[in-house]
Amino acid sequence: MLRVPVPDREAKADEQAPPEEKSDSPWRSERFANRVRARHATVHALLESGHSRRSIGRQLNMTHRTVKSLADAAKPEDRFRGQWQHNRTSVLDEYKPYLDERWDEGCTNAWKLWEEIVPLGYQGSYGRVSAYLREKRTSPRPVTAQPPAPRVVTRWILSRPETLTEIEQIRLKAVLANCPELDSLTGHVRSFAHMLTERQGERLPQWLDAARQDDLPSLHTLAAGIDRDRDAVIAGLTLPWNSGVVEGHVNRIKMLKRQMFGRACFCYASAYCWPPDQPSGSR
Repeated sequence: MLRVPVPDREAKADEQAPPEEKSDSPWRSERFANRVRARHATVHALLESGHSRRSIGRQLNMTHRTVKSLADAAKPEDRFRGQWQHNRTSVLDEYKPYLDERWDEGCTNAWKLWEEIVPLGYQGSYGRVSAYLREKRTSPRPVTAQPPAPRVVTRWILSRPETLTEIEQIRLKAVLANCPELDSLTGHVRSFAHMLTERQGERLPQWLDAARQDDLPSLHTLAAGIDRDRDAVIAGLTLPWNSGVVEGHVNRIKMLKRQMFGRACFCYASAYCWPPDQPSGSR
């Protein structure tokens, strides 16, 4: 997940419990939280003692995926999932960055903000908007929107800017503002996409120089690979010819091969391929 400083919600304390016993657990069920903490501690203790993940799975009777998820989690809180999570998704999540921006501008009227996001595509109720703003107003700590998933941000970056909705543009702007490296990467990706679609291969050397100036190791690896066959890449970005027709025929042949798996009979001369009552002359 892309992480921004989003605080955890405070769990509701029992009415008879003293204030110092309030729990900040992000899980709805404390029993579930304790079980995950115990399993996380056990897995990491076994890893530190030299056990492999496969042996840990055999000892604890866990699947490889469960052991991997616990081992890769730096802390138990990284295992938040589904119904056990306080901050579950809702139809308002996509519009929370817009509400946060308007809130920072001084607009705190829930009805006005609800009227503003309805034309943007919001189909939820006014009550959700009012509850979110009430939480921002009454919470002792700042309440902000959850960061989008990396796959969603990748789609926004790879899409044409004019095809993104206003809400998507606002959310992408918020993500890039919190990550300068991602902001630089977005500029390089969109510059390369424009060069590719407009067949401006002569701009490739300038693009490579600009990519190397930023501290983006993955982009440096790409630039080094392009440099090894620069002339061919420039030709591919400039000339109108391509191997699309050939690739289409290859794809069609592979499709036919997949469709014929298990259908061919190479023992046609054998009697087992023909009904016993069928005349041999009709084979």
